[in-house]
Amino acid sequence: MLSLKKAHEVFLRVLLFPIAGASGQRPNASEVLTRHLLQRNLPHWTSFCVKYSAVNNDQFGLSNFNWDVGGANYHILRTGCFPFIKYHCSKAPWQDLKMEDWFFTSLKVINFGIPTLLYGLASWFFVRITETVPTGSGPVTVYFLHKEEEGARF
Repeated sequence: MLSLKKAHEVFLRVLLFPIAGASGQRPNASEVLTRHLLQRNLPHWTSFCVKYSAVNNDQFGLSNFNWDVGGANYHILRTGCFPFIKYHCSKAPWQDLKMEDWFFTSLKVINFGIPTLLYGLASWFFVRITETVPTGSGPVTVYFLHKEEEGARF
């Protein structure tokens, strides 16, 4: 059993100050998203988290948007939920998602981000499954709240 002091040290070292890839740089979150979908062979859906501290947050301000990967379009529902960025990806035809993006972003602002913070902190305690995604800046770990079945539609 870890002492409280040791647990705090591990938290700070692993969560907030991870070792960067071999190049000393972090990949963009968008690269991790793309490579994860390709690594999973363009699944019907997937839902995962990546640590803020492991990536550059190049999709800041986007909550619901289209993402093209290998000719397949995904509707991405994305939120910052410290200490993670949470992605829910569903394969679907391109659709104008500007209104949905505005709506979800507005909800986060109106609520001062408190629900997403609580979701992120709760996720930290429940993530059990991990996967390594190779990027141009080194491997990045993504986290799942439950095991996803390959080929599942729901």
